[in-house]
Order: sequence, then structure tokens, then C-alpha cells
Amino acid sequence: MMFAVILVVVVILISAVRIVPEYERGVIFRLGRLVEAKGPGLFFIIPVIDKMVKVSLRTVVLDVPVQEVITKDNVPASVNAVCYFRVMDPSKAIVEVQNFVMATSQVAQTTLRSVVGEAELDEVLSEREKLNSKLQTIIDKATDPWGIKVSMVEVKDVQIPKSMQRAIAAQAEAERDRRAKIINAEGEFQASEKIAAAAEIIDRNPVGIQLRFLRTLSEKAREGNATIILPVPIELFKSFLNKKGE
Repeated sequence: MMFAVILVVVVILISAVRIVPEYERGVIFRLGRLVEAKGPGLFFIIPVIDKMVKVSLRTVVLDVPVQEVITKDNVPASVNAVCYFRVMDPSKAIVEVQNFVMATSQVAQTTLRSVVGEAELDEVLSEREKLNSKLQTIIDKATDPWGIKVSMVEVKDVQIPKSMQRAIAAQAEAERDRRAKIINAEGEFQASEKIAAAAEIIDRNPVGIQLRFLRTLSEKAREGNATIILPVPIELFKSFLNKKGE
């Protein structure tokens, strides 16, 4: 009889002992009423009367599944994302919502569809950081009453139809051609300005063109691999021709 009593006492004591690791908290309910969140470490509860629910405080990496979205400029797109969050208030995470992970996932999906649907395709593709920040702010505000802190949301991939990909590639190529033509035009304009300035200088000082001509001849002569033909004015030969005719 004594052995049975001791056994019952030991079983009760064992069932009353709870150990919670550093990354978890134990939310205690006494006769269905919330008491507090305990941990980490070892503590005791009242068997049968108390019930403990463990909640992890580690960051949860939540994959947001692919969402089919129509952007503001009527382009169909498939978008997925990843959401990082953690429980800041274990009591609220258990009491205020039935399943905080599932609830956060649903909020993230609806928010992703809403935010991408309000943006144009160019914004979704080129302004990813701005889009991520907006998603994080909205989801964090929605989950705050559940004791959850959303630290980061990242759009992972954006898929658009093949025809739209070809159109974007053609647009990008046209933009590159336009920029190249502008650069060439600017170069020609600058060169024409320099030529006009040089012409004005030569017009004010005609000897300059002769000096430049002589310098060019000197440079070619030093190369030693070119034949130089100099034009001679016919006036130089007129006197000799006249004397010969006499």
C-alpha cells in the first residue's frame, strides 16, 4: 500500500515538473484561464489543473506560395516571396489567434497580391526594395495584435508571360540604341564645336595652317615609309616658260 502511495506521489511530481529551453516559453492556463508565460528553465505546474502550451521564440522562415496577380498596367504575373517573423509575446500568439503561423501565411499571401496589384510591372521588376519594405510594413502591422514581429519580407521571383518577356527585351534593346545614338550625336556636336573654333583661329591667323601643314610633313618624313607628293603652284613655272618662248 505504501509503495502504491509513493508511486502516485512520484508520478504527480514528475507530471508537475516542466523544463523549457532558452528558445521557448511555456504559456500556462489554469482551469482554462491564462496565467502567464514561463521559462526558460525548470518550473512546476499543478497537475490536472494547469495546462502548458509551448511557443518557440526563434525566427520562422515562411515561404509565401506563388500568387497569380494582375499588375496595375494589366500584365499577368506569378509572384512568390519569403517572410521572416518571430513571436514577441507568447501569450498573445496563443490566445489572440488559433494558429499564428497559418494566420501570418494568409496575411502575407493577401498582402502580396494587393501590393503587387497596385504597382506597375516596371516597379515590381526594378524597385524591389521599395516593394519589400511596403510588404513588411503592412504584414507587421496586421500581425502585431498577435504578438508577432515581422522583420523582413523578400519577393523571390516574378514570372511573366513569354510574349511579355520578348516585348521587354525589345524595349530594352531600343532603349540601348537610343542612348547610343544620343552619345554619338553628342560626340559629333562636340567635335563640330572644336572644328568651328579651330576654323575661327585659322581665319584670324592664316599662317597657322601653314605651320600645321609643315608639322604634318615633318611627322610623315620621320616615319620613312611614305611617299610625299607636294603640289607646286603653276605660277612658279610661268617665268621659265616665258623665257623659253622668247
